[in-house]
Amino acid sequence: MPVTTIGVKIDEDLKARLKRAADGVGRSPHWLIKQAIFSVLEKVERGDSLDDLFGDNRATIDVVHDANPQDLPQQPFLEFAQTVQPQSVLRAKITAAYRRPEPECLPQLIAEATLPKPVTTAARDLARKLVEALRTKSESGGVEALIQEYSLSSQEGVALMCLAEALLRIPDRATRDALIRDKIGFGDWEAHLGHSPSLFVNAATWGLLVTGRLAATNSGKSLSTALTKLIAKGGEPLIRKGVDIAMRMMGEQFVTGQTIAEALANSRKFEAKGFRYSYDMLGEAATTAADAQRYYAEYEQAIHAIGKASAKRGIYEGPGISVKLSALHPRYSRANLDRVKAELLPRLKALTVLARRYDIGLNIDAEEADRLEISLDLLEALCFDPDLAGWNGIGFVIQAYQKRAPFVIDYVTDLARRSNHRVMVRLVKGAYWDSEIKRAQVDGLEGFPVYTRKVHTDVSYLACARKLLAAPDAIYPQFATHNAQTLATIYTMAGEN
Repeated sequence: MPVTTIGVKIDEDLKARLKRAADGVGRSPHWLIKQAIFSVLEKVERGDSLDDLFGDNRATIDVVHDANPQDLPQQPFLEFAQTVQPQSVLRAKITAAYRRPEPECLPQLIAEATLPKPVTTAARDLARKLVEALRTKSESGGVEALIQEYSLSSQEGVALMCLAEALLRIPDRATRDALIRDKIGFGDWEAHLGHSPSLFVNAATWGLLVTGRLAATNSGKSLSTALTKLIAKGGEPLIRKGVDIAMRMMGEQFVTGQTIAEALANSRKFEAKGFRYSYDMLGEAATTAADAQRYYAEYEQAIHAIGKASAKRGIYEGPGISVKLSALHPRYSRANLDRVKAELLPRLKALTVLARRYDIGLNIDAEEADRLEISLDLLEALCFDPDLAGWNGIGFVIQAYQKRAPFVIDYVTDLARRSNHRVMVRLVKGAYWDSEIKRAQVDGLEGFPVYTRKVHTDVSYLACARKLLAAPDAIYPQFATHNAQTLATIYTMAGEN
């Protein structure tokens, strides 16, 4: 990104004061000037008057008179630190909460998530109605019945969910067979036989039961009968193929289509019922420039397809797209900030401008915790880009399981107001929990960037939802949750607002 040097003429007295002040905090005068410019500029963009900024006097700089630079502790990374852009107050709060101790986060979250008793009562009643209506749904069958029988509270249900999501990502037969063998080999499938009135469920259970025994054979367990041995020799590929088909049918509940055209076709009947979609593509983290170029072309193609399907319904009534920044650049990290701004930002802007042409929303999707702040830098660049001025289709995804989530909302709300946008924010709970925990453990860090208990994430989600609903002028909130109680609470809060 090109930079410009601005010269400022100052007298010798002010120059000496700047030098003493900078030495006192272990920085350079250049850094101090940049910090002052950034701080004042942010306040002016927010709309503060000059009287509010300066009063009757000019701004002053606190000077540490008695500090001797030689007495200050050595800072081997001082030169690198001076290249880091100064932070606003709101961004500094985000950084400070990165690995904040969990007990320190909860009191404020609980206070912000606590609702009046009438609201919680209404939410509980609505959640009960939703759950009861789904459970008594007369036409429930096929895949829905299978999901109902194998809930996520059981080992078998978790195994099936893993298969359903993972099989759609695996292109080769050998790896699919290995995954099926691993996930279903030790499940107690027999316990589910005959529980469901659905023929589909019972047939699938028989397949899982037999395949589970066959898979156990490959792990070294002996078969109990010669008949099972015979089936193992001739029928294992056929049975496993049946399980693969069943799991792919199940995966269609979570993956709308294998191509954008298929996804758009499959969603039409649900759009007619009032559902709205932001399409995402499985697969991220480009590792080469060729990968990034291929992903960019696919995103571009998807925007054209979604835009034509939207038929000028607009960013709220029509579908949109979610973009993973790691797919657009193979070195998407803070260590490569200059490259990211010079190479990734133009690609992101080009996709956003294309989305604006069709008037469909474009969300910057959430990824790993260590990429949050760089994504905020790119979001700010988009919001202040003159080619996107006056358009409210810029979106951002926030993960409630991150301890920084409330502060991110404060920052995005302020950014929206400063840039005269209404930013679309989709609040999710987060999908990288296992890797975030493991990475922190491997690195030997004292804290985690995410909450370690699900109930804490739930509290954070509700607190964040209230923040989003309280800023309708700056935020267009979107909520993604599969929990009926949480969803009912949000609906009730939205009604209150």
